[in-house]
Amino acid sequence: MTATVEAHQHRTDIVLSVEDLEVEFPSGRSGSTRAVAGISFDVRRGETLGIVGESGCGKSTTARAILQLTRPSKGTIRFEGRDLTKLSHREMRAVRRKLQVVLQDPISSLNPRRKVRDIVREGLSIWDVPDAELRVRRAMEAVGLDVDSVGDRLPSEFSGGQCQRISIARALALEPEIVICDEPVSALDVSVQAQIVNLLEDLKAQYGLTLLFVSHDLSVIRVISDRVMVMYLGKVCEIGPVAEMFDNPGHPYTRTLLDALPVPDPEVEWQSAPPAGEVPSVIAPPSGCRFRTRCPRARAECAAEEPRLTETTAGHFVSCHFPLE
Repeated sequence: MTATVEAHQHRTDIVLSVEDLEVEFPSGRSGSTRAVAGISFDVRRGETLGIVGESGCGKSTTARAILQLTRPSKGTIRFEGRDLTKLSHREMRAVRRKLQVVLQDPISSLNPRRKVRDIVREGLSIWDVPDAELRVRRAMEAVGLDVDSVGDRLPSEFSGGQCQRISIARALALEPEIVICDEPVSALDVSVQAQIVNLLEDLKAQYGLTLLFVSHDLSVIRVISDRVMVMYLGKVCEIGPVAEMFDNPGHPYTRTLLDALPVPDPEVEWQSAPPAGEVPSVIAPPSGCRFRTRCPRARAECAAEEPRLTETTAGHFVSCHFPLE
């Protein structure tokens, strides 16, 4: 059991608990690649947990594993007291009513041949919900769309931001407990990104949602998250409250990500330098700490032993032998 799980196992507000999660994919003729290599974390009811990291770090694979769209090779995922990894396909379909997802590309995630009202009502129709029409109307109004004026139109008639609102309405219609947002604003213009982020914040309060927000954009993560989890090559580097993470990062990799953020001030000189070397292959990751080959603080111990998540301050966990002061 990891430090994170140990620290929070007594809490009663944990809605989702992931422990020792591993996801492997076939690699070559007889090998395999661990895209997610034994991570553990909890999600508290009503919070937004942001998952951030470079492309290929395993954040989207983690989200898919929670939904059981990609079956984990090891570990447990507990939701409402049930281990999702042990459920049959039929049982998991029923659970997904409470676990909804908003995907990265809002246009391709909608059926181009179906009308908007039918897209939003699809999940309700599958489960034969009696008040489906009322739920569709409420969900569309919540995202700022009038079902009477747009309900009979096709997705191709809408912009990317409007299509993302339709996707969010589709998720809300089933009244889920958790909404997993997998890069929901990365394909949108910056001004539209702000609108969608503000909308998600409003809906979170209105519907009492718990959000799992996956992104590579630290600026978005900072605005929307209550806590942040940083991943690198399938491992958790750091997890903690958003203010603590941004003001006092404990892991050198987190510090590197933050240093790369542009400062919106023309008088400030940008001084960030990328870490040395290339990102190692996830097929053959470094021994010990996976960031050690690019870390300026690396020592012999970093190659010999993998660091464990350790609580440095209240609720702030860092996986590093020599964390930042």
